[in-house]
Amino acid sequence: MSTKKKITIKDIANVLGLSTSAISKALNDDSRISEKTKKAVRQVAENLNYQPNHLASALRSGKSRLVGVIIPRNNSNFFSSVLENIEEVLNEKGYNIIITQSNESFEKECKCIESLLFTQVDGIIASMANETTDLSYYEKIKAKGIPLVLFDRGEMALEVDYVGIDDYETSFKIVDHLLAQGCTRIAHMGGYDDTRVYGNRIKGYKDALKERGMPIDERIISKNKLRIDDGRKVMEALLELPNRPDAVYAASDFAALGALQILNERGVKVPEEIALVGFSNEPFTSFLSPAISTVNQNSAQIGKLAAEAFLNRVDAPVEKGEVKKIIIETELLVRASSDKKIR
Repeated sequence: MSTKKKITIKDIANVLGLSTSAISKALNDDSRISEKTKKAVRQVAENLNYQPNHLASALRSGKSRLVGVIIPRNNSNFFSSVLENIEEVLNEKGYNIIITQSNESFEKECKCIESLLFTQVDGIIASMANETTDLSYYEKIKAKGIPLVLFDRGEMALEVDYVGIDDYETSFKIVDHLLAQGCTRIAHMGGYDDTRVYGNRIKGYKDALKERGMPIDERIISKNKLRIDDGRKVMEALLELPNRPDAVYAASDFAALGALQILNERGVKVPEEIALVGFSNEPFTSFLSPAISTVNQNSAQIGKLAAEAFLNRVDAPVEKGEVKKIIIETELLVRASSDKKIR
């Protein structure tokens, strides 16, 4: 069985009667090549279905014009929006992105990093997996001098640029809102507190209750992967308590959705009997009955600023003490699931 010959820049050079060096410069938009020649080269490359070898190019020039992006999962509107805006900003500057997904697995995240380093990416923009506590693979990126930007989930101990929100203060907003609705026993569905963002959300929740003179009951605080099934299971357990909560703050809209499903199935009135607040402003939250109150993290802005942080680091490598922490304001979107005044 014959295999199709891979087209190289030499084939393009033969068609146009130019040197391979001239073809390479034209494909890389070198200012020393005329626009007329660049246009001819691009047309022949398209006709021959030429696919550039980014790895070979990176080895020759030291630049691949590729940026690796690591996300925990792709079924989230938050991460989809961040990706879209990272790509938009980087494309304008001549970069393409390689998207990898950890599925919240530390082991898979390590493999993503290895693959991106092998591909000779010019930088990595990442949001850590829930399971990640060992930072050695991220230290490896830094040791190679490759720009690293973390967003949403990131460890300050790494001393790299970070773009995200103040999860601690946002938890305060949520607790204060629920207390203002007359709620006195607020449960929290949290993520694993080894992950900084979820640790800060739990801490903010607890500190808000303490400052407002409210008791903290560990029996109504849970830690899980915050999937729909997790929200269902936790909500079922909360309803079995002799003194069940009158409000639930879930650190994920997916967990909040699972909780709402159980409340609706059991005939529990929301928010009259139990108020509910989620986190991340997933599109489905506004279409449910009742619509779920949630937090707008301004994902588009996070994506743009993360991309810009990478571009800045290309021009100005990190010196000790120079890393930037960009914190974006959040917005609590109060809807029918927690606002007793609009029922």
